[in-house]
Amino acid sequence: MPLYTRWFDEYNKMCGIKVNYQGIGSGGGIKQHTEKTVDFGASDGIMTDKQKQDAAGSLMIPMTAGAVAVIVNLPNIQNGQLKLTPETLSGIYLGKITKWNDPRVAADNSGLTLPDQKITVVRRADGSGTTNIFTTYLSQVSMEWKDKVGKGNSIQWPAGIGGEGNAGVAGQVRQIPGSIGYVELAYASQNKLTWVAVKNQAGNFIEPSLPATTAAMEGVDVPDSTEVMITNSANPYAYPIAGLTWIIVYENQKDKAKAQTLAQLLWWCVHDGQRTTADLEYAALSPKMVQKAEALIKRIKVDGQPVLR
Repeated sequence: MPLYTRWFDEYNKMCGIKVNYQGIGSGGGIKQHTEKTVDFGASDGIMTDKQKQDAAGSLMIPMTAGAVAVIVNLPNIQNGQLKLTPETLSGIYLGKITKWNDPRVAADNSGLTLPDQKITVVRRADGSGTTNIFTTYLSQVSMEWKDKVGKGNSIQWPAGIGGEGNAGVAGQVRQIPGSIGYVELAYASQNKLTWVAVKNQAGNFIEPSLPATTAAMEGVDVPDSTEVMITNSANPYAYPIAGLTWIIVYENQKDKAKAQTLAQLLWWCVHDGQRTTADLEYAALSPKMVQKAEALIKRIKVDGQPVLR
C-alpha cells in the first residue's frame, strides 16, 4: 500500500527507525502475522474466525480508509462518465454481461455510445483485502453473488483473468482494450486509469474520492474492535465500495524494546500520519475511529504491562 511506504519512510527520516515493509496483499500479511515471521501484518479485510483462532490475541488497529475504484479501458470515456448500477456490476463479474453494448449497460448510460466490444474481467490472483472489500460489497447488493460466490480475501471467481496485486490488475486493465478491474483509488490515480461512477444505496451515482470515502465512514456504528465494513453505506454522499485498512499486531509481545517502538510507530500513524493520507488518495480516520485506535494501541503489552503509558 503506497501510504504505508510513505509513512514508514517519513518515520525513518524523523526517528531513525527503519521498517522493512512489503506490500504482498492482505492474505500474505495475515499469513506471515499468524506464523510470527513479521512484527506486524496489514489487511483491508477483517480476519475470519478461523484466522483469529490461528492468531489468537491479535489486535486489528485501523490506520486509514480508502476507496476501491472500478476501472475500465474504453475509448473516449472520461472519469465518472460510465455509470454502473450494482446489478450491472455484479452481472459483469458473474460473467453474465459480456459485451459493453449489452442493453443492461446501455440502460445505465443513456446518451453514451458504448462499443460492440467484449468485456474482459480482471480481478486479483492473490489473497487481497481489496478483493475482500469488493466482494463484501457485491455480496451486499447481489443475492446471486452472495449465494454463488461469497466474500473474502480469496474466492472462486466465476469469470475473468487474474493480476498480482493492485499493480498487476492496473497493468492488465491498461493493456487490454475493453477490460474492467478494481484497484485502490491511489493506483487508479497514479496510473491515470479511467474509473466509473457506481450507484450507491441512496440511488446516486458516485465517483471514488476522498470526500465520498469519508462519507462512507460517517454514521457507522464502530465497535471497540473497529472491525466493521463500510461498504454499501446508506449515506447519500458515500461511495459504496470503500473500506478501512488495519495493522495487525499481537496484544502480548515478548520483546519490550521492540513492542515500545511498534506502539510508538502506530501512535504516530493514527495522529501525525493522518496529515498526509490525502496526498495518496486515502481518507483520514474520523475522530471517533482515532479514539478506538488509541485504545487498541494502549493494549499492547509485555509481561502484562502496557508499553505505552
